[in-house]
Amino acid sequence: MKNKFIVSISLMICLGSTQIMKGQTNQNAVSTDLCRGKYFTEVQGAEFLNTHVPVSKKAWESRSKLIVQQIKEGMGLQKFPAKLKSKAVIHSKKEFDGYTIETVYFESLPGFYVTGSLYRPTKKYATYAGILCPHGHDNQLKGRTRDQTQIRCATLARMGAVVFAWDMVGYDDSKQCSHGIASSLKLQTINSVRALDFLLDLPSIDKNRIGITGESGGGTQTFLLTALDSRIKVSAPTVMISSHFFGGCNCESGMPIHKKGNYQTNNVEIAALMAPKPMLMISDGADWTQNTPKVEFPFMQKIYALYQKENLVENVHLAKDVHDYGPNKRMGMYPFMAKYLSLDLSNVMDADGHIDEGPSKVLSPAELSVFNEAYPLPANAVKGDVEVMKLVQ
Repeated sequence: MKNKFIVSISLMICLGSTQIMKGQTNQNAVSTDLCRGKYFTEVQGAEFLNTHVPVSKKAWESRSKLIVQQIKEGMGLQKFPAKLKSKAVIHSKKEFDGYTIETVYFESLPGFYVTGSLYRPTKKYATYAGILCPHGHDNQLKGRTRDQTQIRCATLARMGAVVFAWDMVGYDDSKQCSHGIASSLKLQTINSVRALDFLLDLPSIDKNRIGITGESGGGTQTFLLTALDSRIKVSAPTVMISSHFFGGCNCESGMPIHKKGNYQTNNVEIAALMAPKPMLMISDGADWTQNTPKVEFPFMQKIYALYQKENLVENVHLAKDVHDYGPNKRMGMYPFMAKYLSLDLSNVMDADGHIDEGPSKVLSPAELSVFNEAYPLPANAVKGDVEVMKLVQ
C-alpha cells in the first residue's frame, strides 16, 4: 500500500502541474494527438511493441528517422535556436572530500537562464568524462537540490567525472516561469541541449565519454536528448521507459511528439533510438516500469540485436523498490557508468569493496543557490509565464 501511495503522489505531481496553465492553448498541438499519462493500457502497450518489432536494421533506421522527425515537428523544433554567444557564469566554489561544487547559470534563449550545479573531481586526470543529471518531479518543486540528486552527482564526480545537474523550469532557482507552461517540453529540451553544450565546452572534457542519467521526468529528458543529440555516448534512463505510460506532465507529453494522425510511437521506441550505444534501463515494481523485464527490455534487446550489440543494453529491475532514484538504483548505475565511461570505481569503495556514498554530502538549497547579491538574476531575464511562452514560441 505504501508503494502504491508513493507512486500515486508522484503521478499527481506530474498531472497536477499540467493544470497550472489550464485554459492556455498550445498552438502547435491538436488535443487528439496528445498522449497523456497512461494513454495505453498495459496490454495495449505490450501489443504495440509486439507489432512494431522491425524486421531488419534498415527497417528500424527508416522508422527511427520518422520518430525523430515527429519529435522535432511536435515540439516545433525543426529548426533549433542558435547557440548564444553569452558566457556561462560559474561561481561559489565549495570543496569536499574528492569533489567540488560550483553554481552555474547561462542563457539557453535570449533572456532565459538555465540554473544548475557543477560537480568536479579534485583528483586530476588528463581528460574527464562528462555526465548530465536531469532530475524528476517533486511536490515541493525541488529537484537539483534533492538528496538523491546531490548524492548521485557527488559520487559520480568522486569517480572522476565532471557532472552537471540543472533545474527543470519552475524548480529550485529556475523561477522565470512556472513548470506547467504549455511549451515546457520544448523549453526543457532546448535547455538540455544547451546543458550538453555547456558540459562539452568545459576544459579537458572527453567528447567520447559523455553520459546522461535521470529519473522519472528526468528519465524523459534523458531519452529525448539521446534521441535528438548523438553526442551522448552512454545513457541510463531511470524509472520512466514504459510501453503504456507516456508521462503525465506538460514537460513530457504536453506537445504531440508521440502521435500525428495515423502515426503513433511510445517512449520505448524513443528510448530505443540510443541503439547501439550503451544503455541501462532501471526499473522498479511500484510504477509504470514494473513490466520492464518481460515487456520493454525484451523489445530493446531486439533493437540492439539488429546491430549485434545485445550486450550493450542492460536492465536493473528492483521489484521491491519505489519510484525514485534511491540507493539501490544508484548502486546499479555507478558500475555501468564506470564501465562505459572509464571512471574509477575504486575511488568510492570502502575497505570491504562496497560503494560508499558517505563522503557525498547533501547541502541545503540556500547553499546551492545560484542567484544572490553578488550574482543577481541578469537584467535581461524574461519573467512570467506569458512572456516566457512568447520567447519559446
